Amino acid sequence: MIREGDFVLLVSPEGKEFMIQVQKGKVFGTHRGNIDVGSLIGREFGCSVLSSKGEVFFALKPTIYDFVKRVKRKTQIIYPKDAGYIVLRLGITSGCRVIECGTGSGSLTTVLAFAAHPFGRVYSYDMRSEFIELAKENLKRTGFDLPVTFKVKRGEEGFDERDVDAVFIDVKTPETLLDSVWQSLKPGHPVGFLLPTANQVSSLLKALERGFCVSEVCEILLRRYKINPDRLRPDDIMNAHTGYLVFARKVER
Repeated sequence: MIREGDFVLLVSPEGKEFMIQVQKGKVFGTHRGNIDVGSLIGREFGCSVLSSKGEVFFALKPTIYDFVKRVKRKTQIIYPKDAGYIVLRLGITSGCRVIECGTGSGSLTTVLAFAAHPFGRVYSYDMRSEFIELAKENLKRTGFDLPVTFKVKRGEEGFDERDVDAVFIDVKTPETLLDSVWQSLKPGHPVGFLLPTANQVSSLLKALERGFCVSEVCEILLRRYKINPDRLRPDDIMNAHTGYLVFARKVER
């Protein structure tokens, strides 16, 4: 059932989506009329609601994907297409302890925490406190009790945790953090990196030769199609390159 305070995904007749928090007396205006959001309280997810213009909207239950797509941002975010692969490559499951360096707006933080929930823990580091506060706000909107500890600290100064199961680094010069990563990561366990340019990847690969075994360098492209059964074809606009992903494992130095 939909309760007051829940977030719902309102979908218009043509498929346009709106993320709305349900409150008594709240009215949400759309291009197809106003919707009495409070009338959803006590109804089931998936129900239909009529706008003031008689248009049918559906109220759906948001997923983590929906929340990540809509994070408030002050930085470039890690997109869901990359985040899902990162979680699989790092082997994040419930009970894992994970270090993230480069919190940014908290999109990947949310995905890592959701994967490690409820028995694991994510330790998210960023040198800027305003990014930490924004990430906290974005995580709170999900409604999940996500297991995250935030720390305002530079990765070069070292991480406080030891014997973690995985590490992910999203900073401009990750090679300066490799000693910190090596000290905190369990032997044989994975570390991942996101970098926007090829020359940054080259610099990182050279630095990884001591203490790490590189397993993969890749980028992920996602091509969407227009949802029209009579004229099915690719979308005109595509988010192609968002970053290079590098994955390695800790080995003996």
